[in-house]
Amino acid sequence: MLKAGKMVTAVLVLVVAWYTGTVFAHGAEELENDSCVRRAGENLIHLSVYQPQHDIAGHYCTNIPVVGDTVLVVDLVEPVLREIPVGIKLIRGGEEDGDVITDIRSTIYSDGVINTQQELGEGKHLLVVTADGVQPLKYVYHLRVAMINYAEVFRAAIGPVVGLLLTTLIGYKLFRSKRFKKWIASRKQ
Repeated sequence: MLKAGKMVTAVLVLVVAWYTGTVFAHGAEELENDSCVRRAGENLIHLSVYQPQHDIAGHYCTNIPVVGDTVLVVDLVEPVLREIPVGIKLIRGGEEDGDVITDIRSTIYSDGVINTQQELGEGKHLLVVTADGVQPLKYVYHLRVAMINYAEVFRAAIGPVVGLLLTTLIGYKLFRSKRFKKWIASRKQ
């Protein structure tokens, strides 16, 4: 079972590597509107996170659903980034002074793809991508692994809560109105 998972991961990484010319944003969004894209000046990079052992078709960005073996793929969208040394550092915790999980040294990735497979534990992680050009560039992704995203919970709950409050207010005003009380009294007779 473990060998099958590693083989699927290897195939997935190869497929991603072959299609680096065009980066497809999550949910068919435009690249500029994709939350997985980071910009420094005119240069763009794109992060895709995969957990094929849990969801073979799923890809994520910064909210990773479960703890476990995770494939991180950084696409160097701009051709100029493929000509300068680029490195990545994965850090446990939300700060750059946390425990370093992996540090991939800066090198030139002419194919435009940097990938690594790591075991991610629950909590916050930081992915720092640095490009050592004439003007050094730094991109940061705050990853959340197996954590509740309270912003999404709030956005999902606010509509029903507002609807319930409006219904309660309208019901209260209706029951307190003289016209409704007269109508109820006329129905009892």
